[in-house]
Amino acid sequence: MNKLYSERMMAKIEGDFVVFLIGMKINKPWKIHKWWPVFSAMSRMIKELEQNPELGMLGYISGTKLMVQYWKSFDHLEAYARSKDSMHLPAWKAFNDSVGKSRGDVGIWHETYQVRAGEYEAVYSGMPLFGLGSAGRLLPATGAQETARGRLTTEKRADA
Repeated sequence: MNKLYSERMMAKIEGDFVVFLIGMKINKPWKIHKWWPVFSAMSRMIKELEQNPELGMLGYISGTKLMVQYWKSFDHLEAYARSKDSMHLPAWKAFNDSVGKSRGDVGIWHETYQVRAGEYEAVYSGMPLFGLGSAGRLLPATGAQETARGRLTTEKRADA
């Protein structure tokens, strides 16, 4: 089991970063031949990204319907998505070839958010490394950083 931080901690990432949300929705579970390749491709891509930190993914959280990824920059994310040397482009082509006109069998989606330095806040208590805290570093959420407003205000002042 990972170390639990019983004290209140806050996440800190140096500079700007990107939050990338991605997921899939299985609309027709009996069509496993349509959604299984999407599901299995994601785990292979995550392994590739974990083994190659220079590609720019800082960390991620994975659930059953949603994955949250943290990236150094949009340029890193886009370069990975478009690289002929990465697993993403072939998986994307295979998905498009597979679903063809039956896009209702399995849905995929993503959202990308560019976060400027200091314009975020996160707090953790009684948690192991998680979320933004696992993508950056954890610091005690004390003093001026005890409240959400304090964490945002302190970050903005420090980055100004």
